[in-house]
Amino acid sequence: MIAVIGAGAAGVTTAARLLERGAAVCLVDPAEERGRGVAYRTDDPRHLLNVPAGKMSAREDDPGDFARWAGVAAADFVPRRVFGAYLAAHLDGVSARHPGRLRVVRDRATRIGHDAGAVRISLAAGDFLLADAAVLALGAVGTRDDWVPTDTPDSAAFVPDPWAPGALERIRDDRDVVLVGTGLTAVDLAMTLGRPGRVVHAVSRTGLLPRRHRPAQPMRPPELAGCTGLDDVRRVVSAHVRESLRRHGDWRPALDSLRPVTARLWDLLPLPDRSRFLAEDLRSWEVHRHRMPGTTARTLVRLRRAGELRTHRTGVTGVRMVPGGVVLRLGDGTELTAGTVVNCTGVRHDVRRCPDPLVAGLLADGHATPGPLGLGFDTLPDGRVRGGAPLWTLGALRRGNLWETTAFPEIRAQAAAVARSVTSALGVPC
Repeated sequence: MIAVIGAGAAGVTTAARLLERGAAVCLVDPAEERGRGVAYRTDDPRHLLNVPAGKMSAREDDPGDFARWAGVAAADFVPRRVFGAYLAAHLDGVSARHPGRLRVVRDRATRIGHDAGAVRISLAAGDFLLADAAVLALGAVGTRDDWVPTDTPDSAAFVPDPWAPGALERIRDDRDVVLVGTGLTAVDLAMTLGRPGRVVHAVSRTGLLPRRHRPAQPMRPPELAGCTGLDDVRRVVSAHVRESLRRHGDWRPALDSLRPVTARLWDLLPLPDRSRFLAEDLRSWEVHRHRMPGTTARTLVRLRRAGELRTHRTGVTGVRMVPGGVVLRLGDGTELTAGTVVNCTGVRHDVRRCPDPLVAGLLADGHATPGPLGLGFDTLPDGRVRGGAPLWTLGALRRGNLWETTAFPEIRAQAAAVARSVTSALGVPC
């Protein structure tokens, strides 16, 4: 039996591929609904996928599967909750074709041990499971909170994780809101929280919002011969963007063409250059690479014109509580007063600082080691976790080795590769 820990997009897709390869699978997750991890948990229909439906099939061999299931065109951007429902239906369909092989355990894995060839998985309820191997489909492990001063008390005025169930219910309609962060999470929350009579402030050091999607012509990736460091990569990518602007009048074809070679580009960089990239280039990469649909962009324009959304290019330097809310002191010397502050700074990638007991235990017990720069776990090319135990992983926990590993097209490919690797290692007959 193979345990898949996590029932979000990565876990559901991996479980489906394992079932198709003849494996018995135990899917472990406390959530009531499968397929609705953090990315697809929202019920707000304005929260759209940032990848068109034609690229979101759970099957590599059938690119149109999701679009047909949802009844939409391949170029459409669909509500994320619809995609979560699709993933659940996809696993149900695969399970029905392979009856008796899927077991679902509604509990949280808290510790993993390895002894005498078996993986022992401790559960929050006090029970445990034994498996021949485990796949860690944990998604993003925790949210970033490095902007919060250490002396700030816990308060209803702070929302540390906006995607936690019920997290936004306590936000008062008659008070302004501050979003710390200006990425895709902040974009979604601005649409949910923006309304007449309220200002939603979005604060980040760059003040940059994601760029919008536009139809783009296909373009071949750049030639990487001779690239040995970050300066070379910057030079090659910049020249490639200029060529895209010359040929297509748009930078998007150049950025999109990097997708098949992003892991190779990352691998070309020595560790000091990877660290420089994170410090100097990360935000520019994110806003151009992870874009928002045109419908979303138009909504933001309307909110900004109405004065209901304001962006601030600065950091948070101080916080103090006031009756009914909170005051943030910003790096530019100004202050913002709001009823609620919402953490939209994204996910925590450094597993060495991860508070999750499962991740911390894997590191402490030597069953996993941090990836380069602490980004996720160190993994082999097939997704196996370095450490000696029969553990595999995919998605965000492979970021140190692959960098671009969180979008669903990459997760879909990794799920298929992990399923092949696990069943081959265990000798499961297909």
